[in-house]
Amino acid sequence: MPDLILLAPLQGWVAPLDEAPDPVFSGRLMGDGLAIDPTGSTLVAPCAGRVISVHHTRHAVTLAAEGGAELLIHIGLETVGLGGEGFEVHVRDGQTVAPGDPLISFDIDLLAQRARSLLTPIIVTNGDGFSIVERTQDREIEIGQPLMILRAAASATNAESAPPAEAALVRHLIVPLAHGLHARPAARLAALAQSFEADLAVIAHDRRSNAKSPVSILTLGVRLHDPITLSAQGPDAAAALDALAALIESGMGELAPKGPAPVHTEPEPPIEAPMPDGPLVELRGVKAAPGLAIGIAARLVTPEIAVDPTGRGVPAETAALEAALVQVGQRLSAQAETAPRSHRAILGAHLAFLEDPELTGQARQRVQDGASAGQAWRDAVGGYVAALRGVGDARLAERVDDLLDLERQVLVAITGEPERAAILPRGAILLADDLLPSQLIGLEPGQLAGICTARGGPTSHVAILAAAMGLPALVAAGPGVTAISDGTPLVLDADSGLLRIAPGQAELEQTQAALAARRARREAAQAAAHADCATADGVRIEVFANLGSEADAHAAVAAGAEGCGLLRTEFLFMERSQAPSEDEQAASYQAIATALAGRPLILRTLDIGGDKPVDYLPIPPEENPALGLRGLRVGFWKPELLRAQLRAVLRVEPRGQCRIMLPMVASLDELRRVRAILDEERLALGVAEPVQLGIMVETPAAAISADLLAAEADFLSIGTNDLAQYTLAMDRGNPLLAAQVDSLHPAVLRLIGKAAEGGARYGRLVGVCGGLASDLAAVPILIGLGVTELSATPSAIPEVKALVRSLTLAACRELAERALAQASPAAVRALAPAGGN
Repeated sequence: MPDLILLAPLQGWVAPLDEAPDPVFSGRLMGDGLAIDPTGSTLVAPCAGRVISVHHTRHAVTLAAEGGAELLIHIGLETVGLGGEGFEVHVRDGQTVAPGDPLISFDIDLLAQRARSLLTPIIVTNGDGFSIVERTQDREIEIGQPLMILRAAASATNAESAPPAEAALVRHLIVPLAHGLHARPAARLAALAQSFEADLAVIAHDRRSNAKSPVSILTLGVRLHDPITLSAQGPDAAAALDALAALIESGMGELAPKGPAPVHTEPEPPIEAPMPDGPLVELRGVKAAPGLAIGIAARLVTPEIAVDPTGRGVPAETAALEAALVQVGQRLSAQAETAPRSHRAILGAHLAFLEDPELTGQARQRVQDGASAGQAWRDAVGGYVAALRGVGDARLAERVDDLLDLERQVLVAITGEPERAAILPRGAILLADDLLPSQLIGLEPGQLAGICTARGGPTSHVAILAAAMGLPALVAAGPGVTAISDGTPLVLDADSGLLRIAPGQAELEQTQAALAARRARREAAQAAAHADCATADGVRIEVFANLGSEADAHAAVAAGAEGCGLLRTEFLFMERSQAPSEDEQAASYQAIATALAGRPLILRTLDIGGDKPVDYLPIPPEENPALGLRGLRVGFWKPELLRAQLRAVLRVEPRGQCRIMLPMVASLDELRRVRAILDEERLALGVAEPVQLGIMVETPAAAISADLLAAEADFLSIGTNDLAQYTLAMDRGNPLLAAQVDSLHPAVLRLIGKAAEGGARYGRLVGVCGGLASDLAAVPILIGLGVTELSATPSAIPEVKALVRSLTLAACRELAERALAQASPAAVRALAPAGGN
């Protein structure tokens, strides 16, 4: 196939893409090319070809040149906001054009006044099939003069004789996700896209992203109610398009409430904390993880890794890049197998980025263009970093840390420079400009007393890690952080957002006393944690644990749990391409039962839907997912899933240790249907012993009719998180409402009391397995309402038990009566005894 000569479609000054004031173009995220700063006002065809599409706001056109090269010409930057004003289109989609045919005319004076820039990128969007072998730039050019020469890759040349490709299928959508296509839905969308052969793209804001690349999707900055276009081309294009559209329309558990489209405003630029004049006394930051600590300053300085720009030639640099990617991938996978749950999620995110076909593909292309492996990887990551920072979304910008972390890990592997672990004194408060997640994962938790960084955000992965490690942490405390000398005494009060520098003796003593009181309370609680729990007047209250894995079970036993009040079995069903088999489920449940060493194990049947979707079970789009197919309703919709799970539970030994709990029950008929299925499977497996079958009280209907349900349910357990949101008609996933969804609302407490009363009528165990069981302010009120079992997070168990032992039933009942008479959750919390603070 001969080279393709592209002629200048505009007159003006030709500039390299690097000069485009937009990281998506300058970072070549859409492809390589050039830009023209126009002096004329008519865009013409640069070659013979066909018009693929003209953007609906008329400021951009995509062409298919003869031979297969695809070109995007984007008139000006940020011109989509003009809504088509100032543009006149001379062609239509699908039209054949010759070189020099007019495509679009535009009002150059209007654009000069209202657009961010007149600079017009001309991009080769399918760079995997064509490379630019010659280009004209840094000079004036007239329409029709040579601009670029493209050469087809071998694969494109071989495809010349193949039958013409089918036209791309498209689907136009309005994004219904409350937070747009941020990291989690972008990753799910890309994972689904990767299961299809078709070439898939997401198009938004005049930008096109590879739908199989989570990082590329992120850089689009798609928000709630933004219009997007899905494009699919290939053998399974129609099926892929249907699947992607269904996943987006489902809301992925983040469906926004109905209402007018939000008005998107650009966020205010962050205010940099100035360097204070005179000696530092204290710094203010943002709480990333709670707590109080005394320690000495230990600064962590991360040296820049130097890379050779050109290296030793394409074969050697290709081998170096591939070896580094494999090495880092294997290390991350190995770490994820043994890491705590909080660490695994972050390591998994790094693995997803490492396997991103767009990111690695750009690095490989840069090596082919002559860059060294290190320079190629740095360039590829750098383009996405610039794009994410340019989106103007603080949550997306915090994912930059993960990309920079991955950049460093791969560069260390390429250069062979050892990444030396920081040597910190015991009791250090780590100070840094910013921290990478891998740096924190690599530190010994026992060495640290706390963390304070100059930059960073409260929802970053470092913040999540610090909270999981029990380390108080402040972020965004300003440049004064790195000016503190090593060894300086510090008091870190993350709860107040303060770092006190070289505090006086009186303040140190006061802080030490507060820490000692906290420590003594925790140590006393832990020392007695393994004894059975009862109130001061002898009323037995069982304290169980909420679990999601075998590791959680071991932690719960160590914390003094008397059993498991809620095993969230959906941990086996999430983040995978198909449902777990019966054998896999049975083995997992058996491992957890064994870890509990005979203690009761209450397993909740699969609770997906709503805010917990799974890709292999696409629930049809729902206007109200929280009120649709979720919990037990999914089991009735897909009975084979429910039956397989019940059989897996029935196989666990010893018999009788496991109890089965049904989520989202609203009527007695639902309980009876499952009882019949359970009896069928029990008889089929030859299990003679009956299995306890209970329900979760999560709906007002279940709470009000608890006396009817308790007549046939073996136990009741109240899920206060969902009960609160359904009682108050407030979505606990809505950031504007989440703070108001407080389970200590008097209306919720009245329903808890009603459920406990219904269970007591038949002598049934009535527990609480929602978040309220871990809330020390709520514990005495729950006991006063008639709750006899509390299932808390493992870390809260010792202090919950200690509090229960200090209470009497009469005092709890009196407190509960007063709580029911209050007007607000705040008023209820004000009643909490000192032990519940």
